[in-house]
Amino acid sequence: MYTTRIIDIKEKDRYNSFVCAHPKGHFLQTWEWGEVKRGMGWQPLPLVLEQDGEIRASLLILKRRLPLPGLKRCIFYAPRGPVADIESQECCQALFAGAERVAKDHGAIFLKIDPDVPIDNEGFKNILSQCKFHRNDTGMDFEGVQPAFVFQLDIQPSAANLLENMHSKTRYNIKLAQKKGVTIREAVGKEDLPAFYAILQETAERDRFLIRGYEYFEMIWDQMVENGLAQIFLAEYQGRIISATLALIIGKKTWYLYGASSNEYRNVMPNYLIQWEMIRWAQERGCTVYDFRGVSGDMDESNPLYGLYRFKKGFNGDMIEFIGDWDRIYSSFFYFAWTRILPIYMQVTRSLLRKGKKPGEG
Repeated sequence: MYTTRIIDIKEKDRYNSFVCAHPKGHFLQTWEWGEVKRGMGWQPLPLVLEQDGEIRASLLILKRRLPLPGLKRCIFYAPRGPVADIESQECCQALFAGAERVAKDHGAIFLKIDPDVPIDNEGFKNILSQCKFHRNDTGMDFEGVQPAFVFQLDIQPSAANLLENMHSKTRYNIKLAQKKGVTIREAVGKEDLPAFYAILQETAERDRFLIRGYEYFEMIWDQMVENGLAQIFLAEYQGRIISATLALIIGKKTWYLYGASSNEYRNVMPNYLIQWEMIRWAQERGCTVYDFRGVSGDMDESNPLYGLYRFKKGFNGDMIEFIGDWDRIYSSFFYFAWTRILPIYMQVTRSLLRKGKKPGEG
C-alpha cells in the first residue's frame, strides 16, 4: 500500500539519496535546490511516496503565493518532476493524489510540471491524462519553466572517441585553445564567485539578456557547490579570467547551467575548451550523460539563437524534445484568473509603476 507525506529536514539525506540514485532524478528535484528557490520567494514542499517503509517516488513541490493582497491562494510547481517510475500508472496516480491532498491544505489552484521525458513517450502522456493533467498551450510566461528542447551527450565512450565524433570545427577549436595556452580550473572557494558573476554580467550586456542578481548565485554556491552538487569552472588566459561556467551534478548526470565569456580574447576559443574540460570532469565522476540544456527548437539559421544551437550541436549530442509543461488544475475559477486576468493586472500594474502611480489611482 502506498502512502504520501511531506518530509522535513531530518530526512534530507534519505530524500536526496533516492533522487540521486533514481533514473529520473534531477538537480531541480534535490532538497538543496528547494532551498535555493526558498531564497527566491518559493516554499519547498518535498513530497514522498512510500511503500513498506521505502521511498518509491518523490516530488519537490515549490509553492508561491499569488501576488494579490488578501487572497490566500498559491500555485504549485515541480520542476522536472516527478522522480518516479513513469511507466507505472499506479505509482504516478498515488503520487499525484498525494500532491492533490497537499494542494487542498495549502490552497493551491494548480500544479505545474515539466517532466524530463521525451515527447514521443505516449505511455506517460496517457498516465498524465489519467491523472487529470492537461498540456499547457497558453504560451504564457511562467517563471522557471524548463526548456522543451535540450542537447544531451552520451559520455560513456572514451575521451578519444568523444573527440573523434565531434564536428571537426569544434575539435579544432578545443585544440586551438589548448595550443594558445588557455587553462581551465575549478573554483577553489567562494572568493571566485565575483569573477564568475562579472563575466556573466559582461555577457548579458553584450548579448542583451537579463540575469539574476548576485545573491541568487551566492545561494547556488552555498546550497549546491558546498554540498558537492555543482561546480564553477574558470578559463584563464595570460593571467585573466576570460570565460566561466556553472555545472550541476547528481548521480550519473551533469547539466551545463550557465556559461559566459569576456569580450576580450574570444579568438582563443575558451568556450570550447571549458566545455570539454567539464565533460571530462563529469566522466571522472562516473557520469554517463552530459546535458547542455536548452536550445531553440527552431533550427533556421536566421533565428537569433541559432549560434547557441550550432555551438552545442558541434559536440555531437542528441537534440531531445521533452513533453512540455502540464497543469493539474484544482480550481477552475482561479486558474482562469491566473491565466487570463492576472497577466493583464500585472501588465497594468507595471505600467502604472513606470509612470509613478499606484494601482487604482487615476
